Amino acid sequence: MIGKLYLIPTTLGETEPLEVMPLSVKKVIEQIDYYIVENEKSARRFIKKISPKKQQGTLSIKLLDKYAVQEETQKYLDVCANGTNVGLLSEAGVPAVADPGSSIVKLAHQKNIQVVPLVGPSSILLAMMSSGMNGQNFAFNGYLPIEKGDRKRALKELEKLSLDKGQSQIFIETPYRNEKMLTDLKATLSPLTSLCIAADITLPTEYIKTMSIADWKHQQPDLHKKPAIFIIQK
Repeated sequence: MIGKLYLIPTTLGETEPLEVMPLSVKKVIEQIDYYIVENEKSARRFIKKISPKKQQGTLSIKLLDKYAVQEETQKYLDVCANGTNVGLLSEAGVPAVADPGSSIVKLAHQKNIQVVPLVGPSSILLAMMSSGMNGQNFAFNGYLPIEKGDRKRALKELEKLSLDKGQSQIFIETPYRNEKMLTDLKATLSPLTSLCIAADITLPTEYIKTMSIADWKHQQPDLHKKPAIFIIQK
C-alpha cells in the first residue's frame, strides 16, 4: 500500500479547533506521525491542542519554509512508498492556498500519491462568502506591491478588471500594513466601488463589513496587526 498525502487545515487564530473544523480532522491527526509544516513550534502546538493524548516524541516533522532546500523537500514524500501517510499542515487555514504547500501537492501528483483534502477554514472563501459580492466570478491576487505608486496602479488595474469582467478581486496585506492599505484604497478607488474588509475571521474579534468607498471614507476600523482579506468590486 502506498501512503497518502493528507492536506490538514489549521485554525486562523487562537480558536478551539473543533469549533471550526470537523471531527474527521482530529481522527486523521491521531493516525499520522509524519508531517510537513511551515513552522514546527506552531504545528506541534496545533497537533497537541486537537489531540492532547498524542505523543509528541513519536512525531517526525519536516520543514517547508523559506530556508528549505529543494533537493531535500523533493524527498519528503519518499516515506509514502513504505505505506506511511503524510500530513501537510498550513501555518493558518488550508494548505496550498496562499501557502507554500502547493509544491508538495504537485510532487504527490507526480509520484502518483493520492491527495486527500480535509475540510477546514479558508479565510479567502469565508470572506468571499460573507462579502455580498460576485461569488460566481472572483480572483485571488495575493499580495499587492509594497511601493505606494505601484500599489495604487495595481489597485486601479484590479478595479478596471472588476468592472470589465464583473469579477470580484481579492487580495491580502501584511497585517501591520493593513491601515496603510485602507488609506490607499480610500484615496485611489472610485467612490462607487464596493470594498469588503474581513479581519480576524472565526475569532471572537471577527470584523466583516462591505460598503462603498464613499462610505468607507467615514469609517476607520482597527485593523492593526489583524489578518485581513480585502475584496473590491466595481
